[in-house]
Amino acid sequence: MGPTAVGKSALGLKLAKKFNGEIISGDSMQIYRHLDIGTAKDSPAELKEVPHHLVDICDADQRYTVKDFQEKAKTIATDLASNDRLPLVVGGTGFYLSSLTNNLNLGGKDNGDNELRKELIQIERTEGVSQLQTILKKEDPKAFEKIDVENSRRLIRAIEVFRTTGKSILDQDNGQKWADFYLVGLTDDRPKLYDRINKRVDKMLEMGLLDEAQFVYEHRDDFPQAKNGIGYKELFPYFEQQASLESCAEEIKKNSRHFAKRQFTYFRNQMNVDWYNISDDKNYQETIENNITKFIGGNND
Repeated sequence: MGPTAVGKSALGLKLAKKFNGEIISGDSMQIYRHLDIGTAKDSPAELKEVPHHLVDICDADQRYTVKDFQEKAKTIATDLASNDRLPLVVGGTGFYLSSLTNNLNLGGKDNGDNELRKELIQIERTEGVSQLQTILKKEDPKAFEKIDVENSRRLIRAIEVFRTTGKSILDQDNGQKWADFYLVGLTDDRPKLYDRINKRVDKMLEMGLLDEAQFVYEHRDDFPQAKNGIGYKELFPYFEQQASLESCAEEIKKNSRHFAKRQFTYFRNQMNVDWYNISDDKNYQETIENNITKFIGGNND
């Protein structure tokens, strides 16, 4: 785990090859088919190189929740381990990762058809994400400070949990321990990370992000999660001839940097992570490999 653009996917591929592993995506956007560039998916060749799970499993108009992720990831990880394959969960969606490693009791109904959810979805449609943000900030300010408040699904879920359980989504009781985890966090000096984020946005635009974002824009009424994704929503003013491409690209970079800050905060406050600074330690990969070897109690020379 770690902030956006720090190099999680590249390390995941290397570790999977070394440890006879398979990758379980811990990213809330990579589940969607046809959204490849803006979600920073591994390339088709890389997806074939090492088996990947929970990538390209649904269309952007389909509902997918953190509970869906938790249940599917548990099943996949258990099956892999029983077949002597190392499950490697790779991603940056903090609540997804916490739900799995802490076995969070997510609380409340999650079937998508209760009256409260319908009410909140209608608020989002008629009054926008900003109104959901106002509600959460008033009812659960602690969650408002920690979760991705640009993501309407996260906002709706947080409000739901608070109203149905009386507790913050950050204070849900952990379930019984179901597996042992070694949590690897990649980090970097802030200026270097921000430079890498900026360059990645430029590369995404070169790869065709504009066309992908236009696809999301044209289906924005049907893509409730994707339309609020960083890399897509910032380009909407360009399609509406309200802003230049250059200014929209700068907005993507700015929002990506802010997102990286929120990721750091979440991981450090909610999870027990071993952090590796990729600039300070030139041998960080070897160190991680040695620590994984100790963790699994095997010999992986």
